[in-house]
Amino acid sequence: MRKYAFIILCLVLVSACDKHDPILPGVRTEIFNTSSITVLNTSVENLPDAIPVRATVDCEYTIDSTNTIRDDAGRKIFVGFPSPNSVDIETKPLCNGGYVYAGLNTGNVVKIAPKKRDLVWMTDVFAQNNMMGGATTVDIVAPLVIDGGYVYAGGMGDAFCKINATGGTKKWCTSIGTRFPFIVLQNVAYVMGMDDMLYAVRTSDGAIYWRTNTIKKPFAPTYENKIIHVGKKRFNAATGDEIK
Repeated sequence: MRKYAFIILCLVLVSACDKHDPILPGVRTEIFNTSSITVLNTSVENLPDAIPVRATVDCEYTIDSTNTIRDDAGRKIFVGFPSPNSVDIETKPLCNGGYVYAGLNTGNVVKIAPKKRDLVWMTDVFAQNNMMGGATTVDIVAPLVIDGGYVYAGGMGDAFCKINATGGTKKWCTSIGTRFPFIVLQNVAYVMGMDDMLYAVRTSDGAIYWRTNTIKKPFAPTYENKIIHVGKKRFNAATGDEIK
């Protein structure tokens, strides 16, 4: 009887890990596996003067270095594992439509149904060459952005992705590693890469309108009146040309 009880217990634990563990296989999308970047060297058209105002929801959830997400009462709604190579940057989940979205230091984005404490989907946001760990850092520390039914996520594992918010499938990914907040407009996302390049990413397919060098110590980009500010530098948001 003890033998059978032990087997049943193991099956229960495996089942639980399958739903709540970002390391073990579960319901997830395939890893982004290309290193190519398509640079169009074209201008961005129809830019707004300001970033569109998005509805904000108070998100009383926290995530710690072990990828455990808790509600404001301290109850766990998701339990993961830490990465041995994570960075010490505090992140915060995003609430939208009754769900909780979070980027993990294992390079995954998760969607949680908090009332049921259920993992809806988990998507890998890192390139194939970062899959095996080692000294690789794949943390997702840039705040997630939800726009038009999609989740935009950028990680330090050389990937910036557009993910279907309902099912978790990736519409596209491009090989840009980032750790800074990024800007999402209707047809373009401005991303400060870890290679000190500023990218204008076409949101329809992930192609790059343009990219330009910024500074050795980059900052999160800001947007105002069709101008991108990176620290003290300014760039034309349409063309990427520096404004002296």
